[in-house]
Amino acid sequence: MVELIRQPVRLGPGGPQVLTGPAALEAGRQETIAYGILNAHNRAAGGGMKLKFDSLISHDITYVGVIQTARASGLKEFPLPYVLTNCHNSLCAVGGTINRDDHMFGMSACEKYGGIFVPANQSVIHSYARETLSGCGRMVLGSDSHTRYGALGTLGVGEGGGELVKQLLGRTYDIAPPEVIAVWLKGRPRHGVGPQDVALALVGAVFANGFVKNKVLEFVGPGVEALSIDFRNGVDVMTTETTCLTSVWRTDGEVEKFFRVHGRPEDYQTLDPGANACYDGAVVIDLDAVEPMIAFPFHPSNVYSIRAFLENPADILEEVERKAQTQIANPNLRLDLRSKLRDGRFRVDQADIAGCSGGSFENLVHAARIMDGKAIPNEFFTMSVYPASGPVLMELLRTGVAGKLISAGAILKPSFCGPCFGAGDVPSNGSIAIRHTTRNFPNREGSKPKENQMASVALMDARSIAATAVNGGWLTPATEVDYDDSTPEYHYDKTLYAKTVYNGFGHPKPETELRLGPNITDWPEMIALQKNALLEVVSVIPDSVTTTDELIPSGDTSSYRSNPIRMADFTLSRRDPAYVDRAKAVRDLELSRQSGKPSPELETLARQVLDAVGLSGDAASFLGETCLGSVVCSNRPGDGSAREQAASCQRVLGGLANICVEYATKRYRSNLVNWGMIPFTWDGDPAERFSPGDRIFIPGVYEAVRSQAARVEAWLIPAGGSAEKITLELKALAPEEAAIILAGCLINYYAGASD
Repeated sequence: MVELIRQPVRLGPGGPQVLTGPAALEAGRQETIAYGILNAHNRAAGGGMKLKFDSLISHDITYVGVIQTARASGLKEFPLPYVLTNCHNSLCAVGGTINRDDHMFGMSACEKYGGIFVPANQSVIHSYARETLSGCGRMVLGSDSHTRYGALGTLGVGEGGGELVKQLLGRTYDIAPPEVIAVWLKGRPRHGVGPQDVALALVGAVFANGFVKNKVLEFVGPGVEALSIDFRNGVDVMTTETTCLTSVWRTDGEVEKFFRVHGRPEDYQTLDPGANACYDGAVVIDLDAVEPMIAFPFHPSNVYSIRAFLENPADILEEVERKAQTQIANPNLRLDLRSKLRDGRFRVDQADIAGCSGGSFENLVHAARIMDGKAIPNEFFTMSVYPASGPVLMELLRTGVAGKLISAGAILKPSFCGPCFGAGDVPSNGSIAIRHTTRNFPNREGSKPKENQMASVALMDARSIAATAVNGGWLTPATEVDYDDSTPEYHYDKTLYAKTVYNGFGHPKPETELRLGPNITDWPEMIALQKNALLEVVSVIPDSVTTTDELIPSGDTSSYRSNPIRMADFTLSRRDPAYVDRAKAVRDLELSRQSGKPSPELETLARQVLDAVGLSGDAASFLGETCLGSVVCSNRPGDGSAREQAASCQRVLGGLANICVEYATKRYRSNLVNWGMIPFTWDGDPAERFSPGDRIFIPGVYEAVRSQAARVEAWLIPAGGSAEKITLELKALAPEEAAIILAGCLINYYAGASD
């Protein structure tokens, strides 16, 4: 089904061919579609890449923070189209910021700075971008990790808000020239197989081994032409779950038709790799062999074919439960999926088809065809469908598809990302939902382990979800269902956006006052890095991978998105509930130091550190040049969301660094840097070396960061043990990254630059 080629290749008539001899890989990489686009947006004279994007996009979990950061850094107007969508908008009843306050802030910001505002329930973020921002050869930067428009010839990159701030201030997105992996598609999907099946097969093949991490995926091969645009988009958006940097596809008549239907024929151009294009490796996907798939909790890579699962359900579920237990913070809770088995059959409790991956016109048409004339069970089972945008909903209504879904018992809801991030259709305790959405991380289903609420989500394609729904909730692959899998012609009606979307780009109104609700607050002050640093380990996470949802939970906690201080109280709350109090204790010591009148506790600590490492001098002098901060230690943190809150919340609580084996994604590491935190790495298992309460003294840390030292000498002072020297690593720290850390955060850096 999926084959990995771990050697450089060029494309031949039959697929990727391994390069033999000293072939010019570097020159061949320049002939890829990806490098054609990257080079056109690169402003660097040589070496690394400094990219300028064509447009930006954010949703209402992130745009307040982006604009507040940019405003504090000197923003005058938006220099490029910046779209604010409002598709994370169900949080008004759970505390924090009233949604409409955020939306009023966003609308007033679009008026003041010249932005584009998409009201709530008009579109999910990535559907709107596909419909209006995409274009062959363009680049879009979004503050959401699933910023992917490669099937439309557009390089979409999902990053933390700090990177959008840089674009708004006329700066660049700086990366090393990335490797490119060819994804060779061959064959044609069989009846009942949808885009999520292909996507999950890909994620399952490459996530754990890191084969495509921070690389560009380039989809080529004859199988591309066998896929509709909706199908391609559905695969493309899920490439985020592979941890690749971005993705792009060769374009053809289907793409040309998309732009023509959407009233933008001028945005099409043919994109094909050059005759001598070379790639750093390849993934070969035989579409004929792809089966209906299911990704069990708690990651999209936890993939099985539905057929293989139903052949051996008990053993597979036992393994799923075992792995899940390591991610549940409450030791009194257990994920119980084996209770859903009856005579070898597996019954689910809830279903959703939603968002940028599931809510496409084609997915919902095929689901309706499967459900037409049938009915979902009316006890203990519910199903909801969320069209991805207003225009998609209008077409579902015009063609009668919506009526077929409703008459079968599905609940039709407006465009909304809720089921994707844990704020919509929360399953009941002990239940499992199947969803055609992007993620099934812990908390994405809305569980609250501290309150003994435990549910889970499995990812599936819309077709198999529909087949399961009309089969009474018993897991059923769509390949076992006879239905019409053709798709009617799609008609895009742009009048809805013309009536509802505010487009102020190029027409800022500086006199406009920002609408600040009572829970929309500025960032707290963050000071510059001092000569030395004293870190206290406040959390050690032994998991092989730590998602951003574990660092800062998604769902209802996001209601505090506009208040950095209050949101910080949720940091690691579902993974390490003791973290916040530990971090605050360290922060209080640092605030005592900054006051110039250190507490007796702080002076005692200073004396203990000096004695432990054998340094002379007095406590006052030590404290005058040594900042205190907390540090989180883990293996591979940062898989998942681009939300910068995963890093900024640590910083608000006094965090000064992370220590890990490697960072799961570039975007999380970038978020740490942009919020003034040092991205250390460690050659070993942090859980075996560090414990909460340990202290790490780093003499000369300012100079080490300033000089971009690759290795930093430090003292580990274990709780109740003797000090010993250790070496931390600062891999590939760029000059501007060093300057941001030295300044204390991105805001300070830009404020200093304008002085």
